[in-house]
Amino acid sequence: MSGLSIAFIAAAAKQVELLYVWDQARPEAKVIIVLLFLSSIAVWWMMIFKVIQMRRARKLNSLFAEEFTGQKKVLEMFDRKLEVNGCPLYAVYQSGCLQLDARLRGPTGERAKQQVSLKNMEHIKRAIENVVAKESLKLESGLILLAIAVSGAPFMGLLGTVWGVMSTFAGIAQSPQGASLAVMAPGVSAALVTTVAGLLVAIPSMFGYNWLVHNLRAFTVELDNFAQELVSNMETEFLKEEE
Repeated sequence: MSGLSIAFIAAAAKQVELLYVWDQARPEAKVIIVLLFLSSIAVWWMMIFKVIQMRRARKLNSLFAEEFTGQKKVLEMFDRKLEVNGCPLYAVYQSGCLQLDARLRGPTGERAKQQVSLKNMEHIKRAIENVVAKESLKLESGLILLAIAVSGAPFMGLLGTVWGVMSTFAGIAQSPQGASLAVMAPGVSAALVTTVAGLLVAIPSMFGYNWLVHNLRAFTVELDNFAQELVSNMETEFLKEEE
């Protein structure tokens, strides 16, 4: 018999084994397994979405940072009405420039002033900090689902296992046949499958959560550094020297 045939037979045997365990599972165990299966779909969807979101944000940040470094004046890209939707650095830059531009314009609406006061610069700085916090929260959104899966899925699986084992022993105690391996094995194996299901949800969630949190910290540091650089450039070019 070829190795391929042996592999097909082994896969078929595993499939039959899982179907047997599912048939032996009690209704409460099936409910828990279904809930864990739905949680797994939600977790994988969220991880894929966050990976795509962060990769896109990283690419846009890189392109915007090159453009920002190449400009000679702070408001150069703002005056060109450059738009980079979905770029966290652009959101920080746009917010700061809007605040600065509003304070440079006179009553007629034209950019008449060449400098701003220290008080106005502090307002601009706070506006930039607010946008940094909002962009960080936007990137962080959805991670709570992974955190819940990491901590909650094993306990849901354990609940199904304990419940199933309890029901199995209660059934054996009431059975006239008494305790035997043939009587106990189906119920215990069906109970243990909920723990397996819980771990299958929790383990990928744990790795995905840690990876995303690491990247989120890197994004937050990048946003903070850019905000400080932007404020520094604005102060150098537009801050009025106090006498």
